[in-house]
Amino acid sequence: MKSLRHTLAILCIAIFSFSNAQYDVKPPKGYTQNIGNMVSMLDGLKERVTRIVRNMDQNATDFLLDENANTPGAMIYHLAATEKYYQVYTFEGRQFNKEEEAKWGTALSLGDKARKEFVGKPISYYLEIYDEVRAKTKELLKTKDDKWFAKNNNGMTNHWAWYHVMEHQANHMGQLAMISKRIK
Repeated sequence: MKSLRHTLAILCIAIFSFSNAQYDVKPPKGYTQNIGNMVSMLDGLKERVTRIVRNMDQNATDFLLDENANTPGAMIYHLAATEKYYQVYTFEGRQFNKEEEAKWGTALSLGDKARKEFVGKPISYYLEIYDEVRAKTKELLKTKDDKWFAKNNNGMTNHWAWYHVMEHQANHMGQLAMISKRIK
């Protein structure tokens, strides 16, 4: 009996340690310290957002909590559009051009137009867009260093801009979690 308790205790410690190891902020290989820490946190949040929605069926993907709400699919597209905007802003020092605005503007703004436009596509459609944008973000951030990260870019540092992308994800992650509980 004592041996069984000892084994269970070691097993519990190992499981706890393993499961909490993923909650460490470490810069992935190829990034400077501060940028890598941001990439680690961005990816951690993205994984948690994805976990909430990845198994949604079409009804859940298009679910509206009320007439002023946004669907989970639209919110994922919105996260991708926001991140795309900050790519353009921080790496190119500009806002969306006309072509980019046409592609990303509705997702960036959401509202009535998004409620009409972003329906009928599976959650995988939106997650693929989000994945593509994140892959580009990581590719671009790999080319920069912490000096660039600290640089002021029209009133905000690049670090703050990417912090905003992260906090924006966290905000919508909370909304998505709440909506997913209303759907079930």
